[in-house]
Amino acid sequence: MSYCRQEGKDRIIFATKEDHETPSSAELVADDPDDPYEEQGLILPNGDINWNCPCLGGMASGPCGEQFKSAFSCFHYSTEEIKGSDCVDQFRAMQECMQKYPDLYPQEDENDEKSSKDLEAASMEASATKEEKGSS
Repeated sequence: MSYCRQEGKDRIIFATKEDHETPSSAELVADDPDDPYEEQGLILPNGDINWNCPCLGGMASGPCGEQFKSAFSCFHYSTEEIKGSDCVDQFRAMQECMQKYPDLYPQEDENDEKSSKDLEAASMEASATKEEKGSS
């Protein structure tokens, strides 16, 4: 005989072998492709960013979530010739925030750190080039 009991916030359900042998009577409802709350991947059908996508690994909701959203949105909607070159400040703010929480956002190892510095240097170079073009 199956039964259920509550322990604090948890509900414990005991099922018998017979319970598992009985076919399920649950009916599945067809997915609505326009439902923004369904997991549609990173980009929703209307082109917006799906901040609930598991592919983001919780980055949008952590202590640096707002900085992440700002940087990622800037990059996603960037129309610059070098995509995201106009987002250096947002990515820098996100990086500075992440450095305040080393337990949540572990630093890269030595090899990754070198490529990260190379990427940052290239990004700053692109930003400087953009400024030079804008001032001429």
